[in-house]
Amino acid sequence: MSRDARPSDGPVRVVVAPLRVTDLRAVVRIEEAVFAEEPWSRRLFEEELAQRTSRVYRAAWVGRRLVGYAGLMLVDDEAHVNTLAVSPDDQGRGLGSALLADLVHTALDRRARHLTLEVRVGNEAALGLYSRFGLAPVGVRRDYYGHGADALVMWARDIDGPEYAVRLGGLESDLAPALEIERRD
Repeated sequence: MSRDARPSDGPVRVVVAPLRVTDLRAVVRIEEAVFAEEPWSRRLFEEELAQRTSRVYRAAWVGRRLVGYAGLMLVDDEAHVNTLAVSPDDQGRGLGSALLADLVHTALDRRARHLTLEVRVGNEAALGLYSRFGLAPVGVRRDYYGHGADALVMWARDIDGPEYAVRLGGLESDLAPALEIERRD
């Protein structure tokens, strides 16, 4: 566990805020550690950040350390999770859930009704996270990733409805003992 990760006297304070170009050095380090086979390049992140009307990228901070990031592509009433990663040193403490919850709120703020993503078949940690958020497999994209790896296509429908609001509220309540999350726009 990193030295900034958890003070002994309470929850970790996490700030989730817009990702900036100046954050990309830290983002690329995490990207290369988490997605070693096919990491996004700095240039790809710069291109994504430049698409301000259809993309939203967020960063999670613990103190002065960027510990994770996530991004959405918005098309009509659908929000597509493009990426989500947490530094290997900070995984397993709810930061991925905090980032995904933030993306859901961001999607709802942009009037999205449905959430979708692709995830590598066999990525059990990610599948567990996405399932808790109500995403369910609806298909497979063959050879989606390098080296012939398939992707599961997952959807959560009606994230703007009352049932999903209850689910999201429960997930956020589960995070509260460990993480104090502040959302900034």
